[in-house]
Amino acid sequence: MAPVESAKATRPRNRFGGFIRHSEGATAVEFALIAAPFLALIAGLIQTFLLFFAQSVLQNAVRASTRQVLTGQVQTLDASLSSAAAMAAFHQTVCNNANVLFNCSGLMVDVQVANNWSSTNIAMPTLTYDSSGNVNNNWQYNPGNAGDIVVVRVMYLWPVFFGPLAFNWGNQANGSREIMASAAFQNEPAIP
Repeated sequence: MAPVESAKATRPRNRFGGFIRHSEGATAVEFALIAAPFLALIAGLIQTFLLFFAQSVLQNAVRASTRQVLTGQVQTLDASLSSAAAMAAFHQTVCNNANVLFNCSGLMVDVQVANNWSSTNIAMPTLTYDSSGNVNNNWQYNPGNAGDIVVVRVMYLWPVFFGPLAFNWGNQANGSREIMASAAFQNEPAIP
């Protein structure tokens, strides 16, 4: 029969050495060390995905909306409306095409006629803000006539949440990201 060891004999003499030899709770400690960076990385990936998805949805909405300008449907409708009502109607068309992710009141629509292809302005505009933090740029609405070169730009301030690991997509003073979709095209000629 094996001798019975007393509890005193099995107790480690050095408490630090015993702490290192024991592995109970090691998994929990390892998870605690890795969980915060891992969750921050996942949050950053989700934010990046949503931003690029929103950009894609906005571009598709502009593509679908500008088709009506290109074919002359908007100009025919605009002939019976005031300029403010025509602008609101086209804004609503863009909104209907982009309503999956966007708040319609946040969409900024700019429609301009260019004199030639080299003078088309498809750059992202610099937004200006009033004292309340609202965008106060003046947007134009001129869908042109048959044969005109038209540039349509649609901007939106996409909200971004705190950037984990200093990964923040915000490019505006209020922490949001300005995203834009544009299209430049020449209106179809009138059918005789």
